[in-house]
Amino acid sequence: MFKLLKRYETLVIQVLMGMMAIVLTLATIDLGWIIIKDLKKPPFLILSVDQLLELFGLFMLVVIGLELLETIMKTYITRDMPHYEVVLAVAIIAISRKIIVLDIKEVDGLTILGIAAIVLALTAGFYMMKKSQQN
Repeated sequence: MFKLLKRYETLVIQVLMGMMAIVLTLATIDLGWIIIKDLKKPPFLILSVDQLLELFGLFMLVVIGLELLETIMKTYITRDMPHYEVVLAVAIIAISRKIIVLDIKEVDGLTILGIAAIVLALTAGFYMMKKSQQN
């Protein structure tokens, strides 16, 4: 029964990886299309700060998707990496994306402190996890 469940899990993971690859391909095409469209608008070949922030956000979204795909492959297919390591790695990347596209003018100080606390907690957790694996 356990072998059957393991095979089923592998099949589901492979299907998810295929779907993730399709989504990443579409997101990359969409990102390229938006870049071309923005560069064609007057003033030509010049992007505004808002356009740059939108592009950086989309770019980071694709990078997060790639990282998620890679960690899924490492965790379930290549080696038995602990699941909490995957969750922490993806969470750190996702919060980094949030920080990169954050508009400081529209966010209050308490929100910034909250994001800083999340970053500290995630990095401390990741550090402690890696430290415990070394021992």
